[in-house]
Amino acid sequence: MRIRRISAAALLALAAGSAMAGLTEAEALRLALARPELADLQQARLGEADADVLEAGTWPNPALELARDRTGASRETTWRIAQPIDLSGRRGLRTEAARHRLRAAEADNAAQGETRRAEVRRIFHEALRQQLAARAVAAWAARFADIGRIVDKLASLGEVAGYDRRRLARERQSAEAKLAEVRAELERARARLAALIGREPGAELDDRLSPEPPRPLPVLQARLAARPEFAALAARAKAAEADNAAAQNQLPELTLGIGGKRIDDGPLRENGNLLMLSFTLPLFDRQQARDRRSAAQAQATLAELGLARQQAEGDLLGLHRQTTQLIAAATRYRSEAVAPSAELVRIAETAYHAGESTILELLDAYRGALDAELTALDLEAKARGAGIELDQLTGQLPQ
Repeated sequence: MRIRRISAAALLALAAGSAMAGLTEAEALRLALARPELADLQQARLGEADADVLEAGTWPNPALELARDRTGASRETTWRIAQPIDLSGRRGLRTEAARHRLRAAEADNAAQGETRRAEVRRIFHEALRQQLAARAVAAWAARFADIGRIVDKLASLGEVAGYDRRRLARERQSAEAKLAEVRAELERARARLAALIGREPGAELDDRLSPEPPRPLPVLQARLAARPEFAALAARAKAAEADNAAAQNQLPELTLGIGGKRIDDGPLRENGNLLMLSFTLPLFDRQQARDRRSAAQAQATLAELGLARQQAEGDLLGLHRQTTQLIAAATRYRSEAVAPSAELVRIAETAYHAGESTILELLDAYRGALDAELTALDLEAKARGAGIELDQLTGQLPQ
């Protein structure tokens, strides 16, 4: 019984710890991509493209014709059923084109999924940056409460000028205003994140703002060819080529009909069979417009694909360099500027307590430490943004 109690307590503690844990980027992505609306939207797009395949491959309906003619005592009744028959293979080519467009729709869904993943990541890390900035500003504002008590004590002893109290009060007001501004921006970012994941993100976000260094450039270049945007454009080009092949087919359209004929002329009655064969004469409409349109669409799509590949190669090189350099700059700035700020603040506080410096020098140390932290957060956020673009371009999942 005691072992069971201990196990139950351990489970409760574990559950409490999980509930208190902050939202990570991976969890935000899981929630955002699991939204039923997203699945419905993708399924609807595929359903529309699949309907086009069905429509392209469906035979046209037969036509039933019934005619009655009466002249005096003579009465003639005719019926026939006619069915267009595709001997040219155009229906098969148009069905093939529709299947290529279905594959393009599947690639579009994959591309839009990557776009949504990148959007969730950008908003998540923007909220994380605002959360860390709010934490830094709150720590800056909290310093004034401590130093305020010291200034009040020195003022009561007549050891500090009234200017110091007024200057400290103004700096505290600035800190409170800055804190309110940052918290408002944080609430906006959290609201945008909540709209994407379908719930409130919780007490806080729990992740790193600075990204990991990108993979080597040759590895990313090898992944570039598998972009879903390229697959969609290639499928649309093949669809246009199939449409063009169907338009260039000059075989006439054939219609085959069978039926019967009955003649009643007084006491005389006669029955006969009908056989009808018709085909179009391509004298005026030889599908010139469809031929030119499909050829132009294929040419335009192939040109767009080539331009997209060239632009992606340039974007890859630029984003890889930008991400690498920003990560290095952020790391260097944290070690060379942010880390020494704590020591500078300690020295300034000691000097002020000993009466060896003024309140302005102390406040300058406080503000310098805050500015250094906010600058480091900005560098890390820019590095993260470039890394997200790089991951989206190469189809990589978050590291």
